[in-house]
Amino acid sequence: MNQSYEPYPPPVYQNSPESERLRSLRTLTHVLYALYAAYWLTGGLTVLIAVIINYLKRDDVAGTPYEAHFRWQIRTFWFALLGHVIGIALIWVFIGFPILFVVGIWTLYRVIKGWLFLYENKPLQPGAWV
Repeated sequence: MNQSYEPYPPPVYQNSPESERLRSLRTLTHVLYALYAAYWLTGGLTVLIAVIINYLKRDDVAGTPYEAHFRWQIRTFWFALLGHVIGIALIWVFIGFPILFVVGIWTLYRVIKGWLFLYENKPLQPGAWV
């Protein structure tokens, strides 16, 4: 039961430029999760802002622990968009409403899971569905 705790990402010297860069990228990743979470309050506008920032800053996070979070967020956006399109297309046969509900819950789950993994500095598998 007593496992040694190994921090993720590995610690960086406090006042180094790399430390500042990683701290800044971590803060940005938190802000992006907040924008994804605000999706339900803004009708999706904040998600568009978040995914645009994800794509613009993707090169900056390459090779850092936050690269996986960016891929996770981008995949969440595209799969949720696909689910919404399918759900809206099937509303007229009444199966669209349950599909939209499931897509909303799935999106919420992914935002919460990713954000918790970021908060706890745990590695994330961005290719996973859940």
